[in-house]
Amino acid sequence: MHHTLRRAGAALLVALAVSACGAKTPPAAAPLPATAAAPAVPLSSLPRELDRIFAAPAFDRMQWGVLVRSLQTGQVLYEHQAGKLLMPASNMKIVTLAAAAERLGWDHTWTTSVTPAGRVDNGILKGDLVVAGTGDPTINGRSGEATAIFHKWADLLLAAGLRRIEGRIVGDASAFDDEELGAGWAWDDMAFDYSAPVSALQFNEDVARLVVRPGPGEGSPATIELVPVEGGLVVDNRVTTGAGRHVALSLRRLPGSERLTVSGTIGRLAGEWTRLVAVDSPSAYFARALRRVLVERGIEVTGAAVDVRALEVKPVLDLTEPFFVHRSPPLSEAARVLMKVSQNLYAETFLKTIGAVAGTGGNAESGRKEVARVLQSWGIAPEEYVLADGSGLSRYNYLTPHMLVTILERIYRDPRHRDPFIAALPVGGEDGGTIARRFKGTRAAGNVKAKTGSLANVRALSGYVTTLDGEPLVFSIIANNFTVPQATIDASIDRAVELMANTTRR
Repeated sequence: MHHTLRRAGAALLVALAVSACGAKTPPAAAPLPATAAAPAVPLSSLPRELDRIFAAPAFDRMQWGVLVRSLQTGQVLYEHQAGKLLMPASNMKIVTLAAAAERLGWDHTWTTSVTPAGRVDNGILKGDLVVAGTGDPTINGRSGEATAIFHKWADLLLAAGLRRIEGRIVGDASAFDDEELGAGWAWDDMAFDYSAPVSALQFNEDVARLVVRPGPGEGSPATIELVPVEGGLVVDNRVTTGAGRHVALSLRRLPGSERLTVSGTIGRLAGEWTRLVAVDSPSAYFARALRRVLVERGIEVTGAAVDVRALEVKPVLDLTEPFFVHRSPPLSEAARVLMKVSQNLYAETFLKTIGAVAGTGGNAESGRKEVARVLQSWGIAPEEYVLADGSGLSRYNYLTPHMLVTILERIYRDPRHRDPFIAALPVGGEDGGTIARRFKGTRAAGNVKAKTGSLANVRALSGYVTTLDGEPLVFSIIANNFTVPQATIDASIDRAVELMANTTRR
């Protein structure tokens, strides 16, 4: 999910890196067919043309950081403040994914175990059913109904003869720490889906759907529904019905609170207004949703659904075999969601998983230390970055364009990583990713593969593009501290990438 801040509107190498496998530079791609989109740009003219964009007087008060390098020759084709530390927004996901691929491998999967905490006799479990996760972010509705996996689990339990649980459904997310929000996340973003808390048990990406409908007449209270109800949020409804179709609503939820305040007006003729909102307790949400499905499928459950952290006496599972263990799709598939739709929850999950798998703890601090070790092994100096979270939602993050280009070049030259990493990137003008609506009608369409970044007063785009001659380029463009319209920054970035796509050495 893209993480543009609410207040900005609702709305990713100096030294040539040598692959650990000693791979040679891949050959240049086939030249692109000539089109009428724009004239060819001689390579000698590219720096001057890019300077016209990034050194324009309209941008005097802001900061640009730009680096363009040929992956064919290693030549720096353009550089503008590439060594400056800048806020990267979701370009941080490039760092997180690269480190996760290096530390975990593209085949890494997350497991979720379903285990009886008691004796099973004649189809009756005399005790709790404990669900313990390791961070699987993929139990959601992206490929169908969000509870589809729970229905499969119910089938497995029924096939094992289970008909009644004389206990609770207990969610155990202890594989990760209890700090479910990222460092530096803004408190006034906590209500929104892009700030969903991160847990070792995650259902429906830890969000619920808020539906607001106008009342019967002007001045009457609006009606509000949360789907599913297992989200656990308590709605403070301060919405009234207004005239016409105008909608002006605001959401607020404080960290650690289940109270979601919805304020404003919705026009009598506006129909329904929907928005995804973050839940407060992911593990309890998971357990409640699973309990509902089990009951619907005919498995009686006498107890409530709870988070294990809320229990004074924890279920004992010593030497108890699980009913089954669910395994997620591989990291290579999860990476496509992470990058193409800029899903923050996935990024934070990757970061904590890196720490957990390394044995240093399922928390962000351990993940950051492991990421720093990867960066050090790639020759990236600590002075080139400040890491706060995995997604880029935090405004405490700082990277240099040079660092991002170094990572992207390293990935490109490594045969273990190149194809799955590039397959995860959004593609300009196509594929439903974050740049699907950009570059249409240009030689960059279907050509540029890059990760976006967006926060208030921050825009970024880093990735790969092929020139008119078929020469692959790697680039990073970051804009900070601007007050001009965001669309102006995007247009400038797009123009720069189009120039790269139209570059020729002929």
